[in-house]
Amino acid sequence: MSASELQPTPTNHTLAFRAADFATLTEALDYAAQGETGANFYTGRGGLYTALPYRELRLQSMELAKKLLGLDLEAGSRVALVAETTPEFLKFFYACQYAGLIPVALPASIKVGAHQAYVAQLQRLLEASDAAVGVASDGYLSFLQEASEGLAMRMVDTAESFHALPASGQALPTVNPSDISYIQYTSGSTRFPRGVVIKHETAMANLQGIIGPGLEMNGDDRMMSWLPFYHDMGLVGFMLVPMAAQVSIDYLDTREFAMRPRQWLELMTKSRATISFAPSFGYDLCARRVRPADVDNYDLSNWRVAGIGAEMIRPETLDYFADMMEPCGFDRRAFLACYGMAECTLGISFSPLWTGFTTHHIDSDHLSDHHRAVLLDESDKRGRGRHFVNCGTPLPGFEVQIRDGEETVLDDWHSGVIYLRGPSVMSGYFNLPEESSHALDEDGWLNTGDIGYQVDGVLTITGRKKDLIIIHGRNIWPQDLEHIAEAEPEVRSGDAVAFSIPDHEGEEMCVLLVQCRETDPKKRNNLVRRLSALMRLEMSLDCFVELVPPRSLPKTSSGKLSRAKARLDFIATHEDDNLNAVTEEFRLRVASA
Repeated sequence: MSASELQPTPTNHTLAFRAADFATLTEALDYAAQGETGANFYTGRGGLYTALPYRELRLQSMELAKKLLGLDLEAGSRVALVAETTPEFLKFFYACQYAGLIPVALPASIKVGAHQAYVAQLQRLLEASDAAVGVASDGYLSFLQEASEGLAMRMVDTAESFHALPASGQALPTVNPSDISYIQYTSGSTRFPRGVVIKHETAMANLQGIIGPGLEMNGDDRMMSWLPFYHDMGLVGFMLVPMAAQVSIDYLDTREFAMRPRQWLELMTKSRATISFAPSFGYDLCARRVRPADVDNYDLSNWRVAGIGAEMIRPETLDYFADMMEPCGFDRRAFLACYGMAECTLGISFSPLWTGFTTHHIDSDHLSDHHRAVLLDESDKRGRGRHFVNCGTPLPGFEVQIRDGEETVLDDWHSGVIYLRGPSVMSGYFNLPEESSHALDEDGWLNTGDIGYQVDGVLTITGRKKDLIIIHGRNIWPQDLEHIAEAEPEVRSGDAVAFSIPDHEGEEMCVLLVQCRETDPKKRNNLVRRLSALMRLEMSLDCFVELVPPRSLPKTSSGKLSRAKARLDFIATHEDDNLNAVTEEFRLRVASA
């Protein structure tokens, strides 16, 4: 069939809708394959290049499963997949499910000048997962092969090479709910990767919650996504959810969205999709790239769930997007604020449907000093207030507690660490028993590391995980930045600390403080420029670098550097100098780099 004759899988179908009431992912796909819906893949110009009904996905995945078994892999062996937004990723992911193997999604995010950093990243993930097999497209194969050098892997090759293998004559194994379905690495950037272990029963519990009370999906829904498959929102929310709900989905590659964000709206218009999610920066980027003349070409009236999550939610961004898109039928009541994390499969809490987002105007000084949320009048213009978006109530089966530093459970309005317990919490981190025991206690409570408060069961997030830096939805561990800095001859071990702060436009800005003994101004400036260039080269990250005097970085009682205290000190010391001026200086540095 030619590209001009190719048709996407339908929205309307006759298969009876089931809200993920299956025991395993394979059982869910077996059922979805009885209908006509499926996954559709579009180019950056909006052309449909593959329509993959679930029926065909199941057949091809089962055939591929037998070929993987022909490699004589042990049950539970890890299969590393470079997670491009392609039909092949879906086929290999589900082939692993049928074969009793465990897929591991690897990032597909190489940037110009970051070859070695990307190879090192892949190598860390291959080693951490102890992968037996690696799969990549032609464009990524050389990176994966380089990363696998010296590792005892059975086969590292393209999808086509795996498809060409002979099939095993053995029957596909029985898939049990207690079997591990996949491993999701929480941050591909870290030098200390942590793989979240998700079982079939764990995944299905979360899918039931998302599809049912979370989104209230039905057989008339259609989904659309540009989110990457190596993030939990892309993998679970927009690969597993549509299949488990038997609905069609339309995909746009993440890189194509970044280059042509308007294509998101064009495909929403074309497919009449009803559900699509994005972090704050996605809505912002899209709205800023839309020309007023374009708006008349869009029809977003079918968009009933515009999900927002993955990073701190910015109300002004959502208002800006809604104002821009109102003329083409977008209803701001479609905004759905939610909270989730890979350690809980994905979804944790959802705000009520078709009510838009709600906020609390909170005294930020009182919150910081006394760990209690105090409401301010909306007319208060003294600059001490901040709007926090409410993230709704937890899904059925979840228990939530807010605890202080002594792990005492706090009352409503009191801010503390969020603890969770429920059926979709991970089994632990892969091959990291100590890390697992720190995150999960004996009673099954997960320490999220996120900060927030509750009011009448509604959860509000006020801070992100301890130490984790999130820039435009990308997870970055500060240890990685500090390690790069400490490799320079002028910097000693323990002399660098990294964190993020909000700039004057509400965006997150990465900061690296380095203790420096050099007094020569030219050498100091050279060190700043060199460190900034290294962060850009090795991490693909723009970072504000500042040199501080020796022994000036704060330490904990145990003698370790305190990132939290360093962050607070940085903000406090720059108040007199105007923090806005600092962030403007940073933007100028980036622009001139």
